[in-house]
Amino acid sequence: MNRLERLEEGLIKKDTPEMKIGQTVRVHVRIKEGDKERIQVYEGIVIRIKGTRNRRTFTVRKISFGVGVERIFPFNSPFIDQVETVREGKVRRAKLYYLRERTGRAARITEKARVYPTQQKSVSKIPEVKAEVKAEVKAEVKVKPEPKAKTKATPKVKPEE
Repeated sequence: MNRLERLEEGLIKKDTPEMKIGQTVRVHVRIKEGDKERIQVYEGIVIRIKGTRNRRTFTVRKISFGVGVERIFPFNSPFIDQVETVREGKVRRAKLYYLRERTGRAARITEKARVYPTQQKSVSKIPEVKAEVKAEVKAEVKVKPEPKAKTKATPKVKPEE
């Protein structure tokens, strides 16, 4: 490890945000205006993650009043207050530069299917817990009523006059 790497190691934040390409994120940025400080929220899609160690950056793209705006944030910036993940996109690329040419609905990314805690049940090896989980799962599953058997309708007989 050389001198530069040792210096950079001391500057790395401990709580860097975990994110992936294609996620829609809200970046809370601290902005100083004169002697006042406020937090501005920047929401968009992560189109690029670049660099290593202390020089690692991510680019967020959003559409503002019909114009595409991209902003590059360093992971270890002291001005980033927090990063929230709004939704995860289903992407198969490392860089989403193709979104720059697209507008409107074509610039959208399909959302990745999420598994919610109510859908995901873990079955334990302990028999009592196993029985309880099975009972919960059975209670949650809605059983469709069986369709009624179709009967042949008897033909109407006209009364004789």
